[in-house]
Amino acid sequence: MSESNANSLHPSIVALVSLAANIASNHPKQGLCQVDRLKEYGVAKEQIDAVIEIARHIRDEVAQALDTSFDEAYEQGFQPAKPKIKVDPFANIAVVEGGACCTPTKSGQSCC
Repeated sequence: MSESNANSLHPSIVALVSLAANIASNHPKQGLCQVDRLKEYGVAKEQIDAVIEIARHIRDEVAQALDTSFDEAYEQGFQPAKPKIKVDPFANIAVVEGGACCTPTKSGQSCC
């Protein structure tokens, strides 16, 4: 098998990835073309449904995070100015808590 064939993805995998990307990015075509291809490839409806659920979950998590970030910045715009103090270079070191890279979908599908 040549190297290009060994590194190629099966067309059904490409269609599943493309479907997920279309849904997660709110693409105007919504991935419906990929759904038609997946049906032609014989991919089970349950597998397509799982990809749709995961993509929507990721999209919704991102939207919620963006809304929260916007709301915080918006509210800070109405706060009185804080007095300027000397910047401590170690004060803003991030502390990581927890270990999950994402939350599961409603049915328990992992998006990681």
